[in-house]
Amino acid sequence: MPRYLIERNFPDGLSIPMNAEGRKAVAGVVANNAEHGVTWVHSYVSPDRKATFCIYDAPAPEAIRKVADRNGLPVGRITEVSVLDPYFYQP
Repeated sequence: MPRYLIERNFPDGLSIPMNAEGRKAVAGVVANNAEHGVTWVHSYVSPDRKATFCIYDAPAPEAIRKVADRNGLPVGRITEVSVLDPYFYQP
């Protein structure tokens, strides 16, 4: 399955509480994604929490856009990526 980097901007900053409410919100995103064959692998968050860089596995960019809309998440840019592992080149 293809892997993608999704760039998102949150002008007011991303806030996911570290409690049951936050856990429920994240679980909802995961469940909605699964219905369309999309897997959220992990995300990187900028220090000011206004940008995220998310790694997703998905059948196509359109599936990512569909679940983002359903989850109420912005999508800036979607780039298909592959892994470059520097340790692969070690003897």
